[in-house]
Amino acid sequence: MARPAKQLTDKTIRDAIKGVGKRHFPLYDGHGLHLIERAGRHHWRLKYTRPDGRENRLALGAFPEVSLAEARILAFDARMKLRQGIDPAAARKADKIATRAVNDRRFGKLAGEWLDLKTPGWSPITSRKNRRAVEAYLVPRLGSLDVAAIGTSNVLPIIREVNAHSPEFARAAAGAAQNIVRFAIAEGKREEGRLLDLDLRHNLPGRQRGHNPAATTPAALTRVLNVIRGLDNPVMRAALMLCCYTAQRPANVVQMRWEQIDVKEKEWAIPDHEMKVKTGEPHIVPLPRQVMRLVEAIRPLTGGRGFVFPPLAQQRTPHLHRDSLSKALRAAGLRGVQTPHGLRATLRTMARERLGVHADVLEAQLAHGKKDEIQAAYDHARFVQERHKVMQRWADYLDGLN
Repeated sequence: MARPAKQLTDKTIRDAIKGVGKRHFPLYDGHGLHLIERAGRHHWRLKYTRPDGRENRLALGAFPEVSLAEARILAFDARMKLRQGIDPAAARKADKIATRAVNDRRFGKLAGEWLDLKTPGWSPITSRKNRRAVEAYLVPRLGSLDVAAIGTSNVLPIIREVNAHSPEFARAAAGAAQNIVRFAIAEGKREEGRLLDLDLRHNLPGRQRGHNPAATTPAALTRVLNVIRGLDNPVMRAALMLCCYTAQRPANVVQMRWEQIDVKEKEWAIPDHEMKVKTGEPHIVPLPRQVMRLVEAIRPLTGGRGFVFPPLAQQRTPHLHRDSLSKALRAAGLRGVQTPHGLRATLRTMARERLGVHADVLEAQLAHGKKDEIQAAYDHARFVQERHKVMQRWADYLDGLN
């Protein structure tokens, strides 16, 4: 039974703390509520009898952070639970467990775990795209929500907003959201079978797929080359000309490093982990004489160390940013005419039609994936020596267009 006591006042407590009052710790307020002193700190406790008859004490916080009035309210709430046959200490523990479980199911937490799981198997390009889609678009809006309760109606408005300015990232964000939910199901954080049904085909405006504007006639390509050759910035000009001469993905071009260039063999070895299509081996890119001269001309800018193409002013990346290549072409009047990525289609079309190069050789140069699993398993032809000849012919052909 709680010890009978005269109710406390703020003055009584302050006097006891100073050691000048008539009452000493522990200070009892009645009905089991009391204030104790421990290591110079003062803490509220509630002495009570559990529903099973055992005595217990419930911590109600520290004084003065929890005032006398607040401590009485907390004690009253605890006694109300006891009247309902509920042990307040056990209820608090259950609440903490439930809160911890909800925190473990937060979308933001699971999104981070999914990224950590998947990143080692992604190329740097894929990793950056997915991280941006998750961290810039999904987590700010969904991060604090319970993944068990998230539905299509929570995600689709975000995807539509992103789609208004970046259709590419809208689809990346949608794919990431769906995969994070699948991951949550696999981890037991969401009910089996409750996938997101974003149905982008019917819930987003239609888009033209797989089209990167590209010059595919001598006249059109001559115009593109003249524009690139006339760019003022030597780094931008060199990077875009390398795209023309090698037809490699812009993301790979801007990440080109000096140590990847074999000057003697006139080859560029792109590490497998940087490639979109992984083969387990570096992608070998023959470098025509024109490319060797081009990179040597800008070597003084970096001292021949690190990235071949240094970043422009105000860029935060350690190398020239991929998007700056597209921006340069648009600014030079080639919007809707040519993109850096479209230079791959230019090679694929014009080298086939104008130079008669075999399609398999061009596919090897472009590092496209094999069309089916059988080809991927058994066809490892890379046509390196043949591509040396072909790419030199291609570079000479480009130089002849003016």
